[in-house]
Amino acid sequence: MTSSPVRHPTTRSHPFDPHDGLRELRAAQPLVRLHHSDGRLGWLVTSYDLAREVLVDHRFSARLDVVRGPADAEDALAEVPPGLFSVLPAAEHAWYRRKLAAAFAPRRVRRLEPLVADVVERQLDAMRHGGPPVDLVESFASPIAFRVIGTLLGVRLDRASVRAATESMLALENDAESAGRAWGQLWAELHEQVRAKRTDPGDDLVSALLEDEALSDEEIATMSSMLITGGDDTTANVLALGTFALLAHPGQLAALRADPTMIDTAVEELLRYLTINQFGTTRAALEDVELRGRTIREGEPITVSLSAANRDPERFPEPDRLDLGRSASGHLAFGHGIHHCLGAQLARAELRIGFTGLLRRFPGLRLAVPAEQVPLRAASVNYGVHRLPVTW
Repeated sequence: MTSSPVRHPTTRSHPFDPHDGLRELRAAQPLVRLHHSDGRLGWLVTSYDLAREVLVDHRFSARLDVVRGPADAEDALAEVPPGLFSVLPAAEHAWYRRKLAAAFAPRRVRRLEPLVADVVERQLDAMRHGGPPVDLVESFASPIAFRVIGTLLGVRLDRASVRAATESMLALENDAESAGRAWGQLWAELHEQVRAKRTDPGDDLVSALLEDEALSDEEIATMSSMLITGGDDTTANVLALGTFALLAHPGQLAALRADPTMIDTAVEELLRYLTINQFGTTRAALEDVELRGRTIREGEPITVSLSAANRDPERFPEPDRLDLGRSASGHLAFGHGIHHCLGAQLARAELRIGFTGLLRRFPGLRLAVPAEQVPLRAASVNYGVHRLPVTW
């Protein structure tokens, strides 16, 4: 049993595997003391069953003022507008989620699929027109994710600016003040667009939210900011890193090309296998909690490693093998419990339609550089690639 606290590993021996050491920690002690990056002592969860248990336990909160401590949270939120979900009590958080749930319900997402397909095809047309080689991040993954969420919301933003703001918020080396400034700039621009839609509404999510008298312009701008920073960056990273993984596993890629009906299971397997939320999600105990013979003290942070949980052999046999035909249902790439990703169904549609279109339109797609030269996006909350040079 590991007796002394550990630090979360940060290196990878393989670009598609979780951080080195997580496998050994899970096997030895799936609940272990952890030195958190802010200097506090807390806990790390690495097994699938325990991860699910923590993520549905109401005694653990995701509120920023609880997870980071009142002083740190105050600094982090100095430039963040009101209405941020992560600082809300559970009841208010649930109220906000209900306001958005209808927009991401399966029936609504199915109606959005023609929009997604149109965005994908237009981007693939531009990619072919530009000719090889191209950077798949810039030519395919990033513009698709950005345009889908922007069209859904009904806002017009500069992709380069949004991407820079998001990367600033997610960069591991950035302090809370820098992240807060990036968030504040994005929020201010969206706030102006929300106000403008008061007099010029359209057929979009922001206009629909404006019809709800219980929501202020500030709250709608906050919702929009969170949907953009969440939906754009995460989906773009899975599209790019997922393509890299497919090209690095030619047998699996050939099987998918031979049987395109595998795409649904392929998407779920890629989500499980890659788990781009590379450091997991952190909660804090609202009271003393007994967990697997250990006591989590009130206020202590507990990080759930989603990538380690998604590679747990007790849940997924041969978890380190990419198998597009396996049933990866129940994976935790979108989280679990009340904080399960609202946009999961939309992301699935983008991934399904995006991968299908890419493989259909570019049967000769391949890396334009050796795999070891692909620059990995390791210093960010969301893992991925900075660039993915491809040709055909």
